[in-house]
Amino acid sequence: MIRAAFEPSIVGFLCNWCSYAGADLAGTSRLSYPTNLRVIRVMCSGRVDPELMLEPFLRGADGVMVLGCHPADCHYLSGNYQAEQRVHCVWMVLEHLGIDKGRLCLDWVSAAEGARFAELVAEFVSQVKRIGPAGHEESREELSRQDFIWRVRVGMRVTGTEKFRWLVGRQKALLDDKNVYEEQLSGERLRDLMRTVIAEESIRAAIELLTEAGPMSVKDMAEALKLPARTVLEHTAYLKRYGFVELHDILGRTPRYVSPRYTQAKDEI
Repeated sequence: MIRAAFEPSIVGFLCNWCSYAGADLAGTSRLSYPTNLRVIRVMCSGRVDPELMLEPFLRGADGVMVLGCHPADCHYLSGNYQAEQRVHCVWMVLEHLGIDKGRLCLDWVSAAEGARFAELVAEFVSQVKRIGPAGHEESREELSRQDFIWRVRVGMRVTGTEKFRWLVGRQKALLDDKNVYEEQLSGERLRDLMRTVIAEESIRAAIELLTEAGPMSVKDMAEALKLPARTVLEHTAYLKRYGFVELHDILGRTPRYVSPRYTQAKDEI
């Protein structure tokens, strides 16, 4: 019943030179396509940051489209290749967090493809309808709104980390070039490495978010995250070493940690 009445909210990042022009052609040609799409015009699909791909979900979007020039036709030569690498990595983040990666779409539209633009929008709207409303128990993910937002916030933290961004930016070089030992990284090995980084950074991002809300012990965080206390302790020690969390107090014999953001917010009150 909810799915039948559900009209998804879609945000689309369209490159100025091709996909936005294709959308404009669809309009001037009076082609019919769903009105669910809200367009954000960008100079190049390669300028759409991974964090930016996730932010619309915090603002009520049910799906996100990234549309650029066809491969080898990018106005900036390699921008669409960069967009492709970023989207593939964000898909891995969504999968790890239990969010359907079908909520994020990547495709190519030329300035002359108004009809293709209309078809892509219609297909994606139908796809998101099948997945269901973002943050609703009756969606495919079966997540509450609060849980969905939490996972998106974790995902945004992950895509902003130095390790994640380094791997995303160095993918082509890592796959094409040999190291000093004449070894070349395989695609599967790189994906395994990315999955490891995403898993580790997701735990650290979750710890940061928990400690921004107030003092928490390792045991409390482990219970909240449904993880072994030893695992949480290891990541908390890492975050403390680099200043992302700090010791707040010792309650009885139990240390409690907070994010520096929590301390800063308290000082400002």
